[in-house]
Amino acid sequence: MDFATIERRVRAAEEAGFHSAWFIDHLAPPRGRDLGMLDAWTVATAVAMRTERLHVGHLVLCAEFRHPAVLAKMAASLDVISGGRFELGLGWGSVAGELTDYGFTDPGPPARAARLAEAIDLVRLLWTGEPVDFDGAHWTLQDAVCLPRPVSGRVPIHIGGSGPKLTMPLVAGRADWWNCPSTAADRLAELRPSAGRARVSVQHPIGLAPSSAARDEVVETTHRRFGAWGGVIAGTPDEVAAALLRQRDAGAELFVCQFHDFGAPETVRLFADEVLPALE
Repeated sequence: MDFATIERRVRAAEEAGFHSAWFIDHLAPPRGRDLGMLDAWTVATAVAMRTERLHVGHLVLCAEFRHPAVLAKMAASLDVISGGRFELGLGWGSVAGELTDYGFTDPGPPARAARLAEAIDLVRLLWTGEPVDFDGAHWTLQDAVCLPRPVSGRVPIHIGGSGPKLTMPLVAGRADWWNCPSTAADRLAELRPSAGRARVSVQHPIGLAPSSAARDEVVETTHRRFGAWGGVIAGTPDEVAAALLRQRDAGAELFVCQFHDFGAPETVRLFADEVLPALE
């Protein structure tokens, strides 16, 4: 998707009253390295500059790509420039081969999870604006300062995933938001207690049919494009709203929607007009 298309779609989302726009963080598309893909941070920054109310973030940034001190500076800067509209989504790397192929080390999932935990602690210390001396298992800083501070003193941290051994303890101990992936959306109520006090967002591939006549085609397209993700919700606006209401009753406060047509403006407006009122 070129940036002109992205801009049209995020502008439509802002006009329709959506809360945020979220992007992926890879050095190349995981299933198609021959395809072009814009840098995640550059896109989020450009979108923030072309909107006024829409929050921007990533689900998720790969923590292994950026030193925590650099990440803290980048996040605070974008938050300040956008007037407090940045949300920091972090993960420890969903495509292990991407790390090694591009020259990063891969110490394995347990070590990457531990590095992410320490990175979050370090980022939050730096956001205080005070000098930081830090001697951890993975990073050492001396008299490090990160100014300016984020607008509210900190940026909300989102952690995505559902793994019981590595991810959910990170969520419970360090996240402001837990992003439940579509693969685990059917277990939201079961997993919710392990998220601790973190607020809950849920990802879903959404197939939104503009009419009953178009329903079957939209449902088929959604499953063909995103069926492997799990958690597909597809149908008429009433059907989509009913499914999301069940998730809201299970604790979801934010829905991150990957639409069957990748967020075409007409679908974004249809969702705002005929689904959002039911969720309110």
